[in-house]
Amino acid sequence: MKVVKRDGTIIDYCPEKIENAIRKANNDVNEEERVSDIQIKNIIKYIENLHKRRILVEDIQDIIEMRLMTLGKYQLAKEYITYRYNRELVRKSNTTDKSIKELIDGESVYWNTENSNKNSKVVTTQRDYLAGITSTDITRRFLLPEEIVLAHDAGIIHFHDADYFAQNALHNCDLINLDDMLQNGTVMNGVMIEKPHRFLTAMTIATQIITAVTSSQYGGATITLTHLAPFVRDSKKIYEKKYKARKLTSEQIEKFVAEDLRKEIIDGVQTFQYQVNSMTNTNGQAPFLSVCMYLGETEEYKEELAMIIEEVLNQRILGMKNESGVYITPAFPKLLYVLEEDNIKPKSKYYYLTRLAAKCTAKRMVPDYISEKVMRELKINEKGDGDCYPCMGCRSFLTPDRSISLGNIAKAKNYVEGKGKYYGRFNQGVVTINLPDIALSSGKDINLFWKIFNERLELCHEALKLRHERLSHATSDVAPILWQHGALARLEKGESIHELLHHGYSTISLGYAGLYECVKYMTGHSHTDNGEGKEFGLKVMEYMNDACKKWKKEEDLDYSVYGTPIESTTYKFAKGLRERFGVIKGITDRDYITNSYHVPVFEEIDAFTKLKLESEFQRLSPGGAISYIETSHLENNIDSVLEVIKFIYDNIMYAELNTKSDYCRKCGYTGEILIDDNLEWFCPNCGNRDHDYLNVARRTCGYIGSNFWNRGRTQEIKERVIHLDNKED
Repeated sequence: MKVVKRDGTIIDYCPEKIENAIRKANNDVNEEERVSDIQIKNIIKYIENLHKRRILVEDIQDIIEMRLMTLGKYQLAKEYITYRYNRELVRKSNTTDKSIKELIDGESVYWNTENSNKNSKVVTTQRDYLAGITSTDITRRFLLPEEIVLAHDAGIIHFHDADYFAQNALHNCDLINLDDMLQNGTVMNGVMIEKPHRFLTAMTIATQIITAVTSSQYGGATITLTHLAPFVRDSKKIYEKKYKARKLTSEQIEKFVAEDLRKEIIDGVQTFQYQVNSMTNTNGQAPFLSVCMYLGETEEYKEELAMIIEEVLNQRILGMKNESGVYITPAFPKLLYVLEEDNIKPKSKYYYLTRLAAKCTAKRMVPDYISEKVMRELKINEKGDGDCYPCMGCRSFLTPDRSISLGNIAKAKNYVEGKGKYYGRFNQGVVTINLPDIALSSGKDINLFWKIFNERLELCHEALKLRHERLSHATSDVAPILWQHGALARLEKGESIHELLHHGYSTISLGYAGLYECVKYMTGHSHTDNGEGKEFGLKVMEYMNDACKKWKKEEDLDYSVYGTPIESTTYKFAKGLRERFGVIKGITDRDYITNSYHVPVFEEIDAFTKLKLESEFQRLSPGGAISYIETSHLENNIDSVLEVIKFIYDNIMYAELNTKSDYCRKCGYTGEILIDDNLEWFCPNCGNRDHDYLNVARRTCGYIGSNFWNRGRTQEIKERVIHLDNKED
């Protein structure tokens, strides 16, 4: 018999623990109120005769109380109840001490690998983690129902970002309305920041805005370079005025203006890149930023935008220097390159940018690619038109529903009536459902599967409503940079943000993980089989979408299905499954489960088949998703990268290529740092295993991580097969 503890963990049944608990209560009552050794044994025998495969610890305690009262030992039952209550108080009084000590000591594997973009040894990161531990404790004890906490602990669901939940003012991710803030001014720390007059100033202010915004939320943020393009023209006018005043010829003016403008764009992009990567926000890390490069966002400033995009790509190809002065792959900002008619065909005007993007991807893993063509087919606004816009952070996408008829509820100064609005919108948070746990809990009984699925979906629903309700109490005063000064809105002081949470303006996400394991267990097939497995996988995806549509209709909240980028949670879910169901070959025998709808990393499949198949599942993950392929070293094979890019444009909305560009600071090796059978990273050239002297960058669920990973994610990285290489057929 197994016993399910309060935290969801499962342990072996131990009769000695029952005996010890009753004896402790026995010692606190008069002799006539005590039970004999035989009576204690009979209580234990009664429990064992229930022949339960699994029993809750609370049920055992309830049975003990009932049996004591049946024996007429009311005073003893009272003492046992008191003992039980006091133990509960001790458990709940403070759950932070151990976590804090482990964090400060720096010896905890969990804290050292909790986030691949955070260094837990640094004081700024520790400060964020310390606050998070306290917030998590408050969240668990006071803010969430016990059933949600237990389900979270058991890995049945995952309540994301509990370390920020205690504050009722923090949302997940967003698209920063940089255009409004730069063109119409903003306020930071009580200081008015007026419209800049040139590109270099605009880039500097943009980095300050990004740091301030990402310090007031916990998820990713995205800006678009389109909002910076007008300032290139402003700078050009300044140079033209200067050289005209010197009475130079038109040829001289054109030459000098071009040189000066080129120099300012280089300086501006370099400033931006240095600032974004060197600044630390209140989350204890560089801003979790994505930068969109979308020529189709502007006609008026398209030439200026192309100049910025070109320089951003050039500087990312170069990389950033590490402590040894060697150029390496930086984690941020994530770059998003939109593929469109003007840049996808070899003879199109801006194809040179796409070729440069391909070169950058081969060297530095970015940019990632959004297909304007496919996105316009999937993101249909209420006027019947397809829209194209970037994700928030690494993969979270807004929905276009009702974004036009709402009017200017955010009171943005750059609002255009009748046009879909995306910048300034945001996500309220995520709760993720563990799909393999549903399958395993059903024992392959399909009717029981759908029954449990409904129950788990409703559990997620309740948790998501709690996220919404907590945020709904916030007013604009809690984060003026967001709600009063243009990043997301320009509300009045003290005004509620409540309206911005409804009507489809912001999303709230039902995450999911492990579609592959779920389908494999229920059908015996992978969801990639183009048969029974795929059919069942699509049905599971549609079921989640139907649930979100129902909740949305009933509550006017934009619930959406979201392919969760589970980083450390992949290990947590895998361990929970193994504890609850044992080792099942092909299902629970790894230290990770598969992300979202992805083809499992160990399954042999070519790049194009993978992207095409996953596109069918990606469309059923409207709240967020990204697909990827693993490649070998492709710096000398840019044509292959371009072939993949063209395929992405025609077939899938959002995808990326994972390349390798690592560095060993002990021997100077550049290439791929490897993982041994014990899941330890090492340099293949000199054998160095010291993480402090290894620069490793790997894609982690949509974004690049560079501070190493937990055991589960490391195993997943090790087992990734190559989908595209340099070998000839």
